[in-house]
Amino acid sequence: MKRLPSDFNFDESVQENWYDLREDWSLIEASLAKQYGIRIRQHGNMPFSEFCTLVTGLMPDTPLGSIVTIRSEKDPKVRRGFSKEQRRIYNEWRNRKAEDKLADPDMLNQEFKGMEAMLTKMFGGGGA
Repeated sequence: MKRLPSDFNFDESVQENWYDLREDWSLIEASLAKQYGIRIRQHGNMPFSEFCTLVTGLMPDTPLGSIVTIRSEKDPKVRRGFSKEQRRIYNEWRNRKAEDKLADPDMLNQEFKGMEAMLTKMFGGGGA
């Protein structure tokens, strides 16, 4: 059986996640109901691994899926076309994530070390 990361929406290769289980709980509930017809509060005995599978399979046309689509948009051309509400959603998420990084010195240090390694590799440093 595939081992799930502690936060199943966390992609270690990208080191970004696009939703928060606590903050986005109502979106998760609504999305599970829309896509699967499951009322999660009525499934108190659902294994966490099954819950993770259901959430990671949510499509973009669900409430959580549409929010994640906005939060994760990387194309500046697409973002320029965002409505006022989409920009608010995008900016709130980015600001919250930036505040989280600033509040955790270890995470900030790790980010700087990663950036330093990337720049060293880009500009040919660190060789023998």
